[in-house]
Amino acid sequence: MKKCGTIAIIGRPNMGKSTLLNHLLRQKVSITSRKPQTTRHQILGVLTEGETQFIFVDTPGMHQKQTNLMNRYLNRAAFGSLADVDVVLWLIEPTWNLEDDWILERLQTLTVPLVLAINKVDLVKDKKTLLPLIESLKAKKHFAKIIPISAKQSVTLPPLLEVLSTYLPEQEWIFPEDTLTDKPVRFLVAEIIREKLMRLLGDELPYQTAVEIEAFKETQKLTDISAVIYVERDSQKKMVVGHHGSKVKQIGISARQDIEVLLDQKVMLRLFVKVKENWGTDAVMLKSLGYGN
Repeated sequence: MKKCGTIAIIGRPNMGKSTLLNHLLRQKVSITSRKPQTTRHQILGVLTEGETQFIFVDTPGMHQKQTNLMNRYLNRAAFGSLADVDVVLWLIEPTWNLEDDWILERLQTLTVPLVLAINKVDLVKDKKTLLPLIESLKAKKHFAKIIPISAKQSVTLPPLLEVLSTYLPEQEWIFPEDTLTDKPVRFLVAEIIREKLMRLLGDELPYQTAVEIEAFKETQKLTDISAVIYVERDSQKKMVVGHHGSKVKQIGISARQDIEVLLDQKVMLRLFVKVKENWGTDAVMLKSLGYGN
């Protein structure tokens, strides 16, 4: 009998949620970096193995601070993912954080199985320290399962899938077997560009950046793409553009390479940097960029 169900992947920022999804799917559908707010949308990834179809929902990092409209949107997107799922997979580090207590408090009314995955165990030198941690976590809540994993090491992932599959209902698959994600190509392209922004600008990166695809024209031999990078201030624009355009050119080259892999075709990518003051607190602007309802 076939199984099919939805698993929400939740946790604080930088817990490895997107890395886990990409490694489970063995293909990149969710962008990654060491920066908070890397994941801003719910990203759906589909893995069909044997008779089971896993539908994963990667979510923005949950955080207590809700200082602006964007932060509030991210929390709504994360907690909103808990509705109508079959399992919740909560990622934590091999330590317990005060914000984990904050998340736990908001999961008390959860009615579906909650699997706790202790990620990044490959970084734990003395694995014996995991046992007392697991025992302390059992005292906090009746988790369906507590399992140590490393999102980057595939050897730990089959046991995780086996655990999750036990909680999925017996039913027909929702997606065709070869489906990877429900996101359109334009969305994935914009996310690739935003990833390169975060990775190549490092600590200089202003969080007040967004990417919008203005034009997307496909032919048999070439895909022509124009994209706008929005920032909130002129000083941020200078950072993104770089000296004589060097930084935005570097971002474009790196993004184009990944986009060509995604599309399996040559790509012409044009990037423009524009200032839109306070776009992160502008509800209309946020909605136009796909944030919120």
